[in-house]
Amino acid sequence: MTVSHHIKDLVARSVAGFKAIDAAARRLVLYQIIGSVIIAFLLVNTGGSLFPSIAFIGLIVTLTLSFYRIDWGLYLFVFSVLAFDQFTPGEFTGSSTIIGVEYFQNLKSLPALANVAFAVATPMELHLLLLIFIWVLLVLFRKDMMLMHVPVAPAAILFFLWLIFSFVNGMRQGGDFLVALWEIRALFYLAVMSFFVPQVIQTKAQVKALFWVCIPAIAFKAFIGIIRFASVGFTLEGYEVMTNHEDPLFFTSLFVLLLGSYIFGGNVKQRKVIFWLLGPLIVGFIVAQRRAAFGALIVGMATLVLLLPRRQQMMFLKGLVPVLVVFGLYLGMYWQSDSTSVLAKPAIFIRSAFYTSEKEAAQRYSSNMYREMENYDLAFTIRTQPVLGMGFGRKYFQPIVLPNIPFPLKDYIPHNEILWLIAKTGAIGMYLFLLFFGSYIFRASSVFSNLTDPYLKTVCIISIIAVLSQLVVSYYDLQLTFYRNMVWLGMLMGLLPVLELADKEPEPEAPAPRPIVVHPFSYHT
Repeated sequence: MTVSHHIKDLVARSVAGFKAIDAAARRLVLYQIIGSVIIAFLLVNTGGSLFPSIAFIGLIVTLTLSFYRIDWGLYLFVFSVLAFDQFTPGEFTGSSTIIGVEYFQNLKSLPALANVAFAVATPMELHLLLLIFIWVLLVLFRKDMMLMHVPVAPAAILFFLWLIFSFVNGMRQGGDFLVALWEIRALFYLAVMSFFVPQVIQTKAQVKALFWVCIPAIAFKAFIGIIRFASVGFTLEGYEVMTNHEDPLFFTSLFVLLLGSYIFGGNVKQRKVIFWLLGPLIVGFIVAQRRAAFGALIVGMATLVLLLPRRQQMMFLKGLVPVLVVFGLYLGMYWQSDSTSVLAKPAIFIRSAFYTSEKEAAQRYSSNMYREMENYDLAFTIRTQPVLGMGFGRKYFQPIVLPNIPFPLKDYIPHNEILWLIAKTGAIGMYLFLLFFGSYIFRASSVFSNLTDPYLKTVCIISIIAVLSQLVVSYYDLQLTFYRNMVWLGMLMGLLPVLELADKEPEPEAPAPRPIVVHPFSYHT
């Protein structure tokens, strides 16, 4: 038999085998073949680059999950936001630990789309728009869809309308459109998530599933920080940050979830998982080296104590006493230390809040001085247009010219984003900002006091602490313009009406006990 006959026989058998399977399996095989051809085409035409192929596979997974179940699509979106890096820590540029930066970058960064007008969008934004599109289809074609109210909607609407006014105000005065978009897009993620999450997540089971997605994504970032710490020889000397700036806020939420599960009860499995991850989360929190995050953690713990009922306050404080004793001994051991070890770092951060050693002063002088100069320039800018603000897309005034730093938007977005918001939106904008967040804190505190389910009470207190922590770090550390922060905060704030609804769910009935049958001829002593 010739080679051609062998080939014809093989093809005939393959076709016969393909026809023998059912239609669904045939479609699956066909999709696999098409997908393999596309991946091969991408590999050949991009010189072997894996990124386009990985992006294609990610697109297929995203579309499949999102159309199959929109809540699964939302879980994937939240996981991606938490697990990927928005920015590359400067010291680790090119490191294999930098994952998913492209997810947050404008499509214009791709050479093929550099001149395309709509390419100012990011893959993350397209992902979110896909979910919203699917949700709109469900609302139009399904009668069982329930629309949920948005937390503190009037205050939220006023604040975000004023942001739009400030955007227009900046454009009217010659502001840069693309820069203005970078300035406010994160805040609008907060608005979209606050509205969208309660439309998709509406049961206690979905809330639990959402946090099951968040726990590994956040823990992954802690492990990334530890890997970077190990890769430089377990030293912090010369490294400003080993995680993203916002990661410690996510770690704090898991700390609160763990504490809440012990205080109120709730999901035992999540408590066990976080307990076993506690060590890596603490190390990740420390190597992040964000002084503002330590302050936010203290504010969060104080908030937790204040919100507890009297009896649980006493129980918590009793358990806290031995911890404070041990922590006091630790501070005494490392208070005067100039070590760069990870063990000494928390004590050094706390000490720096009260006084600074000569070595620390030398190390932090330029950073602290830069921020003081920024604050002076912002105060000067605020005085020029105190009521309406200067608008987005415009450089704030610099009577003290700032030195160059490796941040292209340094003349538009400073470290202190509370003063930045006043400069851009004026006193009216800051009033509406505080009204929005203040209303949420009061509303969530009221909901917390009325909830009966222990797990939902823990989630509620996480959201309250997340808002307060965000306000603390935003005064020092750029956090209102970080995408991941605002998506996370919007998700937590959007859960508030869900917690009220889920708390009314009937408890699942316990299985009836099996009847005990005694054999009539059995003998009992």
